[in-house]
Amino acid sequence: MTYLAGFVQVAGVIAGAPLVIGLMRQVRARAEGRTGAGIWQPWRDIRKLLGKQNLKPLGTTWVFAAAPAALAATTLVIVATAPLVATGSPLDPIADLITVVGLLFLGTVALTLAGIDTATAFGGMGASREITIAALVEPTILVAVFALSIPANSANLGAIVGNTSAHPGQVISLASALAFVALVIVIVAETGRLPVDNPSTHLELTMVHEAMVLEYAGPKLAMVEWASGMRLTVLLALLANLFFPWGIAGADPSALDLIVGAGAIALKVAALAAVMAAVEVFLAKLRLFRVPELLAGSFVLALLAVTAANFFTGAAG
Repeated sequence: MTYLAGFVQVAGVIAGAPLVIGLMRQVRARAEGRTGAGIWQPWRDIRKLLGKQNLKPLGTTWVFAAAPAALAATTLVIVATAPLVATGSPLDPIADLITVVGLLFLGTVALTLAGIDTATAFGGMGASREITIAALVEPTILVAVFALSIPANSANLGAIVGNTSAHPGQVISLASALAFVALVIVIVAETGRLPVDNPSTHLELTMVHEAMVLEYAGPKLAMVEWASGMRLTVLLALLANLFFPWGIAGADPSALDLIVGAGAIALKVAALAAVMAAVEVFLAKLRLFRVPELLAGSFVLALLAVTAANFFTGAAG
C-alpha cells in the first residue's frame, strides 16, 4: 500500500497544483471585487502553452533547455518522498529534511542558471535576486524543521509527522509556534508570493521569478509554471502535515485510509492557499533590500524554535 500511497500523492499534486494556483487567484479576485477567471484557468493556460511553438533564444545552451525538466523532476521527487497522504512512502528511508531542502535548492539553482544562460539583463537580475533569497530561505527551512525533529528524535519527515499525530499537544508548544511562523515566511519567499514577490505582475524592475523565465515559451514555459505550482502545493501540504497532521494515513494504510488521507490533505492545502491569498490582498510588495531583513527575522525565529525545543525536551527528560 505504500506504493499506492506514493502514486496517490504524485497524481494528486500533478493534477491539483494548477487548481491551487487557480483557487488563490480566484480568492484574491473576489476579495478585490472582481469576478475572476475561475479555478480552472491555470489548466487552460497550460493546455494553450502546450500547443504553442517551442522557442529557444539565440546563444543559449543545454542549460536553458534542461532547466524546466530539472525543476519539475526535483519537485516530483519531493512529492514522492514527503508524507502527504500517508506517513510511509516507497522512498521513506531518504525522506528526511536535508533531502527535501537539497532538492528545493537544486531546482532553484537550475532555474537561476537558465536565467543567466540567456545573457539578458532581466534574466541575470532575476537570477541574482532569486539566489540571494534562496541562500536565506533554505537554511531557515532546515533549522525550523529541525526544531520539530527534536521531540521526534528523527530527521525523517514521516517520523516527525507521526510523532506530532501521536502527541497533538506539541502543536501548541512555543517551539512549534515559532517554527510555524518561520516556515510561513520562508514558504512565501520560496514560492514568490507577496510581500517578497508579486506573481501577478511583469514589471521588470520588481520581478524575481518572472525575470528568469521571460525567455521561455510554449511547452517549456508550461512545465515551468506547472512545476512552480507543484512546489507551492507540496510546501503547503508539508506545512499542513507538520503542524496539523490529523487525517493522514499511517505507515501501512488501507484503501479507506488513503481516501481519507487524500481528502484531508486536499482540504488543508485549499484552506492554507485561500488564507494566503486573502492575506496577500492587504500586503504591499517589500522593497528588494528589505527582503533580507524579513528572511533574517524568520531565521532568528527558527533558531529560537530550536532553542525552545531543546529546553523543553531536556526539561521533560
